[in-house]
Amino acid sequence: MNRCLLLAFSLWLLLCAGAPAAALADDYLIGDGDGLLISVWGAKELGGTVTVRPDGKITLEAVGDVVASGFTPMKLAEDLSEKLKSVIKKPIVTVTVSSITNNKVYLFGGGVPSGIMNLPDRTTLLRFLCRLVSLKGTDLAHAYIYRDGKKLGVNFYDIFVKGELSKDVPLKPGDVLYLPDNESNKIYLTGAVNAPKTIFHRDGLRILDAILEAGGFTKYAKENDVLLVRKGASEISIKAKDLMKDGDLSQNVLLQPGDLLIVKESLF
Repeated sequence: MNRCLLLAFSLWLLLCAGAPAAALADDYLIGDGDGLLISVWGAKELGGTVTVRPDGKITLEAVGDVVASGFTPMKLAEDLSEKLKSVIKKPIVTVTVSSITNNKVYLFGGGVPSGIMNLPDRTTLLRFLCRLVSLKGTDLAHAYIYRDGKKLGVNFYDIFVKGELSKDVPLKPGDVLYLPDNESNKIYLTGAVNAPKTIFHRDGLRILDAILEAGGFTKYAKENDVLLVRKGASEISIKAKDLMKDGDLSQNVLLQPGDLLIVKESLF
């Protein structure tokens, strides 16, 4: 008896595992270039293997040209069944997608190499971004998906960097992904620091964080004479020594993209 229960439970798990895959198959939209296998029960000669033409149509000898692009396999099967009623009684049609060429997304913006990528399966934005070689030069905070003539309100940064998986979204064939470079998102550190460099802006980044990332002050640095140059604003003088030694947190200013930090040097 226990063995029977175990077998029944195992079969239930297999059915549940297969259910999502079936759902995905049902909502796939056929596109130009896809290969289709069309079967007509009891009338093999009426079906066959066809390729969706660039005009979105297929041709079956019994009914002529039929629009296929934009239909799910199930919907196309229903349409073909209706058309074949003029040829046979109560036709039962099955449409299977045998090869997919329509599952493409388009990349541009400069943050990654522009191009067209085929999706081997249904995937989400996060999984797609994980497939890219590197996003180091990408400004995810200003990236977006363009779909059906509209820009979607999807925050790439929250998903990929902050790990807010609830915001992840499925990609669809034909999606256009704008991934800009992050040149405007850099902060520049120069002068009397041990490793002058550029760093990428992130939420909560402050003066002291940036100086520490640049290796700290050199022994010749005028620690109370750090200049913050900000586009469109007056220069700000920062007393970093007061910040580090006396805990004057008012000097630990939040940094913005494009800021330039200059640590002045003393000759003595």
